[in-house]
Amino acid sequence: MNLTSLLLQLGLTFVFIGLAAAGILWAIKSGQYDDLEGPAQRILMDDDDPMIPFNHLKTGANQHKIKK
Repeated sequence: MNLTSLLLQLGLTFVFIGLAAAGILWAIKSGQYDDLEGPAQRILMDDDDPMIPFNHLKTGANQHKIKK
């Protein structure tokens, strides 16, 4: 292995590390890691549970429509 191939490999390594760092920084700045538990817990919630505030509003609106 000569010096030219070693310098080429080091250069490519720095380029790949730079691309990986830029990708990680972009993901952090764009909010990819803001809420990790919300979507995982939201899928377990029951959609027709009236104790959930958003569903309470939907249930109230549906009950109003039923009462003719």
